[in-house]
Amino acid sequence: MSPSTPTPDVNEPPSTPGPAESPTLDAPAASGTPAASPGAANDGVRGDEVEIESVIDPATIRRAPRYKAFFTTGALVGIVVGLCIGITWLGSPASSGVLKPGVYLTVVVLGTTTLTTLVAGALAIWADKRSLRR
Repeated sequence: MSPSTPTPDVNEPPSTPGPAESPTLDAPAASGTPAASPGAANDGVRGDEVEIESVIDPATIRRAPRYKAFFTTGALVGIVVGLCIGITWLGSPASSGVLKPGVYLTVVVLGTTTLTTLVAGALAIWADKRSLRR
């Protein structure tokens, strides 16, 4: 639930003027150079806010991988490959003595899913390290 009163926008200037600030830098004024006003250096930027253009270099964009997509793809590939391997093995004459084929199929699917998910995670880490080098 949201509060009943709207929250003020942090980017809006205050509606009432604050107390007048007196310049604290007397040394530059005494030496003959004009003292800068306290807000002139910020140009409308508050204390912890920084202009994006001064921080981000558009020539170097990091293309980090999305780990969730890698793991999901690895799990889906593992399920499909595990089902193919398990069903192929269960259809062969070598599996004629198997008492519970569903257990073997489940173990094969879980094993391949685990393996392919770990491989996908390793590929994601490799891609992340590669994106840092550029």
